[in-house]
Amino acid sequence: QITELTATKIQAWWRGTLVRRTLLHAALRVWIIQCWWRKISMRLREEKQRTGLELYAQETRAVVKLQSWIRMWLVRQQYCRLCTAVRITQDYWRDQTCQNHGFFQGNYELRENQLNLRLDISMGSHICRITDCIPFPIKN
Repeated sequence: QITELTATKIQAWWRGTLVRRTLLHAALRVWIIQCWWRKISMRLREEKQRTGLELYAQETRAVVKLQSWIRMWLVRQQYCRLCTAVRITQDYWRDQTCQNHGFFQGNYELRENQLNLRLDISMGSHICRITDCIPFPIKN
């Protein structure tokens, strides 16, 4: 009877050791899977964040380029208007000079965001003075 009791205790101890070892292996496997998942999820988060930043930078570059094109177009439009006005004035003046022998004098000052213009047109006894300040639509 003592040997049966001793054998039962040894068997219980052995089964307990096997169960504890199995539980330890299961816990280690769970820990390994959790570490792997944390690493993968962090990598996915970083990739998502990097993709978002790249998209934001691309959109910002596109907006800046579009704004610069629009500003360039507006300045070019104003320049073309000024050239047309100068051509019209010169053509008119050439026609008038041949007929009336007047003279045309003027000066201008170009600043970073505007053109100051002063013209003196003399036709005989009449003098016509034109002064204008033309702003350029340039971003400060």
